[in-house]
Amino acid sequence: MDTLEAINNRRSIRKYKSDAVDDKTLETVLDAARLAPSWSNTQCWKFIVIRDSNLKAQIADTIQINPLMGRNPAAKSFTTAPVVIVACAEKLVSGLFSGKPVTDKGEWWFLFDVALAMENLALAATSLGLGTVHVALFDAAKVAAILGVPDTYHVVEMTPLGYPEYQPEPRPRKSLLEVVYYEKFGMGKERS
Repeated sequence: MDTLEAINNRRSIRKYKSDAVDDKTLETVLDAARLAPSWSNTQCWKFIVIRDSNLKAQIADTIQINPLMGRNPAAKSFTTAPVVIVACAEKLVSGLFSGKPVTDKGEWWFLFDVALAMENLALAATSLGLGTVHVALFDAAKVAAILGVPDTYHVVEMTPLGYPEYQPEPRPRKSLLEVVYYEKFGMGKERS
């Protein structure tokens, strides 16, 4: 599957088969994450691979309830998927120059570096017939305690990884006319 096919086929998967993910396939998706761009090539990320059922259940219990939606539908997938990947970022490394923040975007590692790496991982997984779902609504401090993550790192995102039980239909997307402007905000192509 080429890159554009992977982008078009990627879905948020919340139900997985129990089929194991072999080490070579797992390494391939982790390598795709490793190759993502990062601020000044800091590569501030670390990935924790979890296959242990007890640890996966503990991690699933940290997924918080959304006041609007109730229990996150991805929570159960953390116990049924054969693998869970937890992405961490080293604090105060990315988005800095000479130890000082140089962007008004906040914690760069949180907003960009780990997100880029995890999307690389998700697209690689899709290309190999695997599924993922980006999960960020969880108690990061509890996850860090469970997994022994040092205070110099922050747990940013998690995803189950495995073979999808089914392939959901694509969700509606806005058209290019709704999201792309030319030359200035609000200007369509015909006015540029």
